[in-house]
Amino acid sequence: MSIEDARRAAGFQTVSTRLAYSNPWTAVREDIIIHPNGKKGLYGIVERGEFVVILPMHDDGRVTLIQQFRYPVGERLLELPMGMWETKENVDPVELALGELREETGLRAGEMIHAGTMYQGAGYSNQKGHVFLARNLTRGETELEETEQDITTQDMTLAEFEALIARGELKCMVSLAAFALIRAKGLI
Repeated sequence: MSIEDARRAAGFQTVSTRLAYSNPWTAVREDIIIHPNGKKGLYGIVERGEFVVILPMHDDGRVTLIQQFRYPVGERLLELPMGMWETKENVDPVELALGELREETGLRAGEMIHAGTMYQGAGYSNQKGHVFLARNLTRGETELEETEQDITTQDMTLAEFEALIARGELKCMVSLAAFALIRAKGLI
Protein backbone atom coordinates (compact mmCIF):
# COMPACT_ATOMS: atom_id res chain seq x y z
CA MET A 1 0.00 0.00 0.00
CA SER A 2 1.35 3.42 -0.92
CA ILE A 3 1.70 6.18 1.66
CA GLU A 4 -1.17 8.10 0.07
CA ASP A 5 -3.37 4.96 0.09
CA ALA A 6 -2.54 4.46 3.78
CA ARG A 7 -3.50 8.07 4.51
CA ARG A 8 -6.83 7.63 2.71
CA ALA A 9 -7.48 4.34 4.52
CA ALA A 10 -6.90 6.17 7.83
CA GLY A 11 -9.48 8.78 6.82
CA PHE A 12 -7.16 11.61 5.73
CA GLN A 13 -7.62 13.53 2.49
CA THR A 14 -4.80 15.49 0.87
CA VAL A 15 -6.25 18.67 -0.64
CA SER A 16 -3.00 20.13 -1.98
CA THR A 17 0.77 19.73 -1.80
CA ARG A 18 3.36 22.47 -2.25
CA LEU A 19 7.16 22.15 -2.29
CA ALA A 20 8.39 24.91 0.02
CA TYR A 21 12.16 24.24 -0.09
CA SER A 22 14.64 21.80 -1.55
CA ASN A 23 18.39 21.12 -1.51
CA PRO A 24 20.41 17.94 -2.25
CA TRP A 25 19.75 16.55 1.28
CA THR A 26 16.37 17.83 2.34
CA ALA A 27 13.04 18.96 0.93
CA VAL A 28 10.22 20.58 2.86
CA ARG A 29 6.70 20.31 1.57
CA GLU A 30 3.43 21.66 2.86
CA ASP A 31 0.28 19.57 2.62
CA ILE A 32 -3.19 20.98 3.17
CA ILE A 33 -5.28 18.10 4.49
CA ILE A 34 -8.68 17.17 5.83
CA HIS A 35 -8.53 15.12 9.02
CA PRO A 36 -10.82 12.09 9.50
CA ASN A 37 -13.10 14.30 11.65
CA GLY A 38 -13.56 16.74 8.74
CA LYS A 39 -11.31 19.48 10.15
CA LYS A 40 -8.98 21.17 7.69
CA GLY A 41 -5.30 21.06 8.64
CA LEU A 42 -1.74 21.62 7.57
CA TYR A 43 1.33 19.40 7.66
CA GLY A 44 4.87 20.63 7.08
CA ILE A 45 6.80 17.50 6.07
CA VAL A 46 10.57 17.19 5.94
CA GLU A 47 11.52 14.72 3.20
CA ARG A 48 14.89 12.99 3.45
CA GLY A 49 16.42 9.85 2.01
CA GLU A 50 16.89 6.65 3.96
CA PHE A 51 19.75 6.52 6.44
CA VAL A 52 21.67 3.92 8.41
CA VAL A 53 22.97 3.89 11.97
CA ILE A 54 25.60 1.37 13.02
CA LEU A 55 26.73 0.05 16.40
CA PRO A 56 30.31 -1.17 15.80
CA MET A 57 31.05 -3.95 18.34
CA HIS A 58 34.65 -5.17 18.56
CA ASP A 59 35.51 -8.77 19.47
CA ASP A 60 36.79 -7.58 22.87
CA GLY A 61 33.45 -5.90 23.72
CA ARG A 62 34.45 -2.33 22.94
CA VAL A 63 32.22 -0.09 20.84
CA THR A 64 33.31 2.74 18.57
CA LEU A 65 31.57 6.12 18.64
CA ILE A 66 32.18 9.19 16.55
CA GLN A 67 32.15 12.78 17.74
CA GLN A 68 31.39 15.73 15.51
CA PHE A 69 30.12 19.29 15.68
CA ARG A 70 26.39 19.46 14.95
CA TYR A 71 25.69 22.92 13.57
CA PRO A 72 21.91 23.02 14.28
CA VAL A 73 22.44 22.52 18.04
CA GLY A 74 25.88 24.16 18.32
CA GLU A 75 27.52 21.21 20.11
CA ARG A 76 30.03 18.44 19.50
CA LEU A 77 28.04 15.26 20.00
CA LEU A 78 29.05 11.67 20.59
CA GLU A 79 27.07 9.42 18.26
CA LEU A 80 27.02 6.06 16.60
CA PRO A 81 28.26 6.23 13.00
CA MET A 82 25.36 7.03 10.68
CA GLY A 83 24.51 8.67 7.44
CA MET A 84 22.92 8.65 4.04
CA TRP A 85 24.23 8.94 0.50
CA GLU A 86 22.72 11.98 -1.16
CA THR A 87 24.25 11.25 -4.56
CA LYS A 88 22.98 7.67 -4.97
CA GLU A 89 19.38 6.49 -5.09
CA ASN A 90 18.02 3.09 -4.06
CA VAL A 91 21.20 2.10 -2.23
CA ASP A 92 21.11 -1.27 -0.50
CA PRO A 93 21.05 -0.52 3.27
CA VAL A 94 23.84 -3.03 3.94
CA GLU A 95 26.06 -1.37 1.30
CA LEU A 96 25.26 2.03 2.82
CA ALA A 97 26.05 0.80 6.36
CA LEU A 98 29.37 -0.72 5.25
CA GLY A 99 30.25 2.50 3.44
CA GLU A 100 29.30 4.88 6.25
CA LEU A 101 31.16 2.78 8.82
CA ARG A 102 34.29 2.80 6.65
CA GLU A 103 34.03 6.52 5.83
CA GLU A 104 33.51 7.77 9.37
CA THR A 105 35.54 5.31 11.46
CA GLY A 106 37.88 3.46 9.11
CA LEU A 107 36.35 0.20 10.36
CA ARG A 108 35.58 -2.65 7.98
CA ALA A 109 32.88 -5.06 9.14
CA GLY A 110 33.03 -8.76 8.41
CA GLU A 111 29.45 -9.10 9.61
CA MET A 112 26.62 -6.57 9.37
CA ILE A 113 23.44 -7.58 11.20
CA HIS A 114 20.23 -5.70 10.37
CA ALA A 115 18.42 -5.10 13.67
CA GLY A 116 15.39 -3.27 12.28
CA THR A 117 14.04 -0.01 10.93
CA MET A 118 12.71 3.17 12.50
CA TYR A 119 11.50 6.61 11.54
CA GLN A 120 13.32 9.72 12.64
CA GLY A 121 10.66 12.17 13.77
CA ALA A 122 7.57 10.56 12.20
CA GLY A 123 5.49 13.56 13.30
CA TYR A 124 7.31 15.85 10.87
CA SER A 125 9.54 13.74 8.61
CA ASN A 126 9.32 10.72 6.31
CA GLN A 127 12.98 9.72 6.88
CA LYS A 128 13.40 6.01 7.48
CA GLY A 129 16.47 4.52 9.08
CA HIS A 130 18.02 1.08 9.19
CA VAL A 131 19.79 -0.08 12.36
CA PHE A 132 22.81 -2.36 12.13
CA LEU A 133 25.16 -4.14 14.48
CA ALA A 134 28.63 -4.42 12.92
CA ARG A 135 30.93 -7.23 14.07
CA ASN A 136 34.22 -8.87 13.07
CA LEU A 137 35.81 -5.45 12.69
CA THR A 138 39.19 -4.52 11.28
CA ARG A 139 40.59 -1.00 11.38
CA GLY A 140 41.73 0.89 8.33
CA GLU A 141 41.89 4.50 7.23
CA THR A 142 38.82 6.75 7.35
CA GLU A 143 37.43 8.18 4.13
CA LEU A 144 35.89 11.37 5.51
CA GLU A 145 34.04 13.69 3.16
CA GLU A 146 35.13 17.35 3.04
CA THR A 147 32.26 18.30 5.37
CA GLU A 148 33.21 15.59 7.90
CA GLN A 149 36.82 16.59 8.62
CA ASP A 150 36.07 17.32 12.30
CA ILE A 151 34.90 13.74 13.01
CA THR A 152 36.93 11.88 15.60
CA THR A 153 36.45 8.32 16.85
CA GLN A 154 36.43 7.00 20.37
CA ASP A 155 36.52 3.36 21.49
CA MET A 156 35.06 2.41 24.86
CA THR A 157 33.78 -0.63 26.66
CA LEU A 158 30.10 -1.41 26.53
CA ALA A 159 29.90 -0.59 30.27
CA GLU A 160 31.50 2.83 29.64
CA PHE A 161 29.04 3.42 26.78
CA GLU A 162 26.07 2.57 28.99
CA ALA A 163 27.44 4.83 31.76
CA LEU A 164 27.69 7.65 29.19
CA ILE A 165 24.00 7.10 28.41
CA ALA A 166 23.05 6.99 32.11
CA ARG A 167 24.86 10.31 32.72
CA GLY A 168 22.95 11.95 29.84
CA GLU A 169 26.12 12.52 27.82
CA LEU A 170 24.83 10.70 24.74
CA LYS A 171 22.26 13.18 23.42
CA CYS A 172 21.70 11.78 19.92
CA MET A 173 18.19 10.33 19.84
CA VAL A 174 18.97 8.10 16.84
CA SER A 175 22.00 6.59 18.61
CA LEU A 176 19.95 5.97 21.75
CA ALA A 177 17.09 4.38 19.84
CA ALA A 178 19.44 2.18 17.79
CA PHE A 179 21.21 0.96 20.92
CA ALA A 180 17.86 0.24 22.61
CA LEU A 181 16.67 -1.77 19.59
CA ILE A 182 19.88 -3.80 19.37
CA ARG A 183 19.82 -4.44 23.13
CA ALA A 184 16.10 -5.37 23.14
CA LYS A 185 16.69 -7.89 20.36
CA GLY A 186 19.39 -9.54 22.46
CA LEU A 187 22.10 -8.93 19.88
CA ILE A 188 24.48 -7.61 22.55
